[in-house]
Amino acid sequence: MAEERIAAARDVVLGVEEEFHLVDLGTRSAVPRVPELLDELAALDADAFAAELKPSIIETNSDPTSSLTELRADLLRLRHMLSSMAQERGLGVVGAGSVPLVDGSAQGITASPRYERMRDEYQLLAFEQQICGTQVHVDVPDRDAAVAVMQHSAPWLPILLALSGSSPFWQSEDTGYASSRTLAWHRWPTAGPPAPLRDAADYDALIDDLLRSGTMSDPGMVYFDMRPSAHQKTVEVRICDASPTVDGVVLVAGLARALVVHGVRAHLEGRPQPRYRPELLRAASWRAARSGLEGDLVDVTGRELVPPSRAIRLMLDHLRDDLEESGDWDEVSDLALDALARGSSAARQRQRANRGGGLEGVVDMLVAETRGEPDEPAVEQLPTPAAAAPVLLGDYHPPFYDEAVDESGHVRPTYAWLVANLERIGPSGLLAHEKSRDAEQRARSMFFPQPDDPERLFPLDLIPRLITRTDWEQLSEGLVQRARTLEALLQDLHGERAALRDGVLPREALRWLPSDGEASTMVTEGTTRALVSGLDLVCDGEGRWKVLEDNLRIPSGIAYAMADRRVVRSVLPELQAPEGVIDSDEGPAMLRDALLSCAPPAAGDDPGLVVLTEGPADSAYFEHAMLAEEMGVPLLEPSGLRITDDRSITVAVSGRRIDVAYRRIDEETLFASPDADGRTLRDPLQAAVREGRFALANTPGNGLVDDKAVYPFIRALTEYYFGEKALLDDVTTYSCADDDQRAHVLDHLGELVLKPVDGFGGAGIVIGPHASAEELESAAADLRANPASYVAQETIQISTHPTFTGARLAPRVVDLRAFVVLGPQPGVLPTPLTRVAPADSLVVNSSRGGGSKDTWILR
Repeated sequence: MAEERIAAARDVVLGVEEEFHLVDLGTRSAVPRVPELLDELAALDADAFAAELKPSIIETNSDPTSSLTELRADLLRLRHMLSSMAQERGLGVVGAGSVPLVDGSAQGITASPRYERMRDEYQLLAFEQQICGTQVHVDVPDRDAAVAVMQHSAPWLPILLALSGSSPFWQSEDTGYASSRTLAWHRWPTAGPPAPLRDAADYDALIDDLLRSGTMSDPGMVYFDMRPSAHQKTVEVRICDASPTVDGVVLVAGLARALVVHGVRAHLEGRPQPRYRPELLRAASWRAARSGLEGDLVDVTGRELVPPSRAIRLMLDHLRDDLEESGDWDEVSDLALDALARGSSAARQRQRANRGGGLEGVVDMLVAETRGEPDEPAVEQLPTPAAAAPVLLGDYHPPFYDEAVDESGHVRPTYAWLVANLERIGPSGLLAHEKSRDAEQRARSMFFPQPDDPERLFPLDLIPRLITRTDWEQLSEGLVQRARTLEALLQDLHGERAALRDGVLPREALRWLPSDGEASTMVTEGTTRALVSGLDLVCDGEGRWKVLEDNLRIPSGIAYAMADRRVVRSVLPELQAPEGVIDSDEGPAMLRDALLSCAPPAAGDDPGLVVLTEGPADSAYFEHAMLAEEMGVPLLEPSGLRITDDRSITVAVSGRRIDVAYRRIDEETLFASPDADGRTLRDPLQAAVREGRFALANTPGNGLVDDKAVYPFIRALTEYYFGEKALLDDVTTYSCADDDQRAHVLDHLGELVLKPVDGFGGAGIVIGPHASAEELESAAADLRANPASYVAQETIQISTHPTFTGARLAPRVVDLRAFVVLGPQPGVLPTPLTRVAPADSLVVNSSRGGGSKDTWILR
């Protein structure tokens, strides 16, 4: 039976209709010249070409086939035939949902009684259909099966739309959508998600009702996203934009056939048809049209927003058996992952427009892609920086080094495209996007609760920060080096203590030394102690990066950086960096791999991993939950653990053994908490760690070296442990435990920044130049009484970045928290978090009124 089913799946026939725009290669505008090509094309292949409603649009029809390889060859044949004939007449062929430029003469209608009747009946709606789609036809056993396929496929169709989104521009304007074609198409009264229908008779009754009501003039005007053929045993997928590449068409064709095979099998096995709210299906299509592959999509079955990478993987998982039976799994899954890596056509078009050449350059790119030839690079034609944003930057006066605007007030080249796009959106547009941002954050429960505001949204400014590829590569090398140094110091202080013995690190820099019986001394030899570190950097007044702080305990921010990206790309998908941006969604996989590398040998090939949290009361609980979900592991509070009779540590509800716990809870709070049976966790957890049966990441006791008193010695320790010069600068820091340095600090307190060595979240910091006489006097008194509790740093000019204030852009101080994982392949997660200080402040911490930005690492 299985072999028969596989053979049947391989034999399912499909065909594709592609629609193309004709453009003048001189003006790059769509022109109504299809009629002059049709006769010659018909002589070459009588059944392959047809006119459409608009005389600037032509349709091609592939030969029916059961092979994606044969389909690809036929699509290439038809495209070559059409492009060659068009080029002889000075025309180009564009496979895209819309074409950015349209000649006024293209506004007419193709001469045909049917089209003229549609024009008379639907008026403006008919005139605005300057759009192209891709339709996939797939064989089904009968029309009852076709209707069943529609119901089973409905929640997955929006993902096909997201994959195909290729119409960001409409009549020379950026619409903000990946598929503006969908907006125009859905204005037809019969367009949209498939209606909830039982069988073919139910479908025919609906069509009869629509015809009698006068809503449509003929049965061919049923424009559901998926519909059965009126004349053949096929079902037609109609939701997709036209694709500039044959790869894009083969991808949606392969997925469409798998959906049909899946639905037919469900129908023949008698499985009940699923029911989804039409409003939710329509909302999912809208979201896909808005986002493409650059924003979140609706998981209809799970009723939640998910990143496009997860949506596509869910679809591939759903259809894997069907794709394998059709022999399409390898090709379709590779094409899908490649599409995720490249981004949507809409994004590539925006990148091309921002890189130079304007909309004409976009048309040139689409013509080349449709023809299957490499696109010629655009000539750089960025906006003149001095005049890039007279509204948003009209009163922009940074006090010192600004990352986007130079000292003469000109926009720096890296930011020219971004500022020009923001100026086009304007203050009122940004205000509207901020409302959408708030709604998105609430939908995602993206809160950062404070005592006086338990539902405070995590502060996010919509203006992204740009970091060039060169800067990031240099930073990454230095960050990994520093994390390795900190790890070496932790290992040393729990072993030989050579750095203390050799005088590289003074004993006074440490608040304590590990002693037998402490949790940190129970870690087995070879365990990475600071598996995940969060290193805070600033860019100084000369544009140089410097490390400001090290965080080795439970550094927070990875998920907030990812969520910032998802919100910004969902709210502002029209912002596309010409070079492209590294995907932050790769971060959780890197983190998971690093965590699993800590699993004890007895864990075998399938170690159990969990995220430990204090619970919803923790201000970073959103992050804990998101990371657990992204890594696909349980999120547990201490009471979700169970210690079994054989001393194993397990998930209480499932009984699954836990080998590694990513600890996002204070170590003492964890050890003092009870498990599911009320047993205090301290002894069993520490015993499991000591015996190598269980790993905590990060290990207890890491606060030993991320105190600020250790900070001044890290560069010297890098050379001591590795014989390497430190690649990253730090800020000149004075240890107040040293008599001479303390005297200097007291003499210059009004010029320095005083910090508690064990402080976090910006608490206890005194910024000398901003402090009052009373504050300085109080700080000096406390410093004299507790000298070892403080360090002081030279004040530096920290870079500013444009931040939207409601009416214009204003410079605000920013820092950067980067996350290093010391797994088998040490690296920096692509999830750096930019934090933004309030006006007239240098403190960026969210708990002190600071905000955040999406950080774009340019490719």
